[in-house]
Amino acid sequence: MTTEQLSLIALIQGIAEFLPISSSGHLALVSKFTSLPDQGIEIDVALHIGSLFAILLYFCKDVWRMAMGGIKTFYEPKSKDCKLFWLLVVATIPVALIGFYVSKNYDEATLRSIKTVGWTSLIFGFLLYVCDKIGYKINKIEHMRFSDSFVIGLCQCVALIPGTSRSGITMSAARILGFERAEAAKYCMLMAIPTITAAGLLDGLKIYESGNVALMHDAVVGAGFSFVFSLMAIAFLMHWLKKASFAIFAVYRIILGCYLLATAYGFI
Repeated sequence: MTTEQLSLIALIQGIAEFLPISSSGHLALVSKFTSLPDQGIEIDVALHIGSLFAILLYFCKDVWRMAMGGIKTFYEPKSKDCKLFWLLVVATIPVALIGFYVSKNYDEATLRSIKTVGWTSLIFGFLLYVCDKIGYKINKIEHMRFSDSFVIGLCQCVALIPGTSRSGITMSAARILGFERAEAAKYCMLMAIPTITAAGLLDGLKIYESGNVALMHDAVVGAGFSFVFSLMAIAFLMHWLKKASFAIFAVYRIILGCYLLATAYGFI
């Protein structure tokens, strides 16, 4: 892959991973609407690894708290840090189990089709708008119950379908459960850490074992670009949510979904 293609898909990944518009859905559309070849699931995962490092850097204080919480389990189990750690563990269990099943039983090409991305963009864009409008605006992460975390984790599983948006569906769930927009966004980004780490380790091992030097080079370069763009997107979203809602992202998704479905069914 050329540097230009890697930078383009990294830009798409960086923006779409954290803005609730679906990175996997947009990445799947690149080869369908341009002359560029499909980058493959391995490069997709490498781009997500770049996004992972952006999360770790931007939320380094929260990540440190989470790590310390795991250690405090053994001597201070009632601390806030310990609770944060176990909230994220609970949220990760559903996607770990269901994600493994989906990867073994569903065809990747079908999941990445224009029809699939169109329907998921439309449906979950509308859901994002509704949940953001009717959700309460009072709770912070410290108020989260384990049942709340498990529900958000279950919703994360739906994002295994391209176009759903992992950040979008989990933020929608957090909003309907009564969490502030910025708090919902932060928690959902922290939730991405174990999920992306697991996927990165599995696919990173596959890339290494393949012995494909060009693929390894592309993966590293793509991850670097993705890190930069992801960091910018996180900073933008966290600033945006201090004064605005998710409405603009929901409207964009609804328009995109309608266009994709019109294209897929031959209306345009």
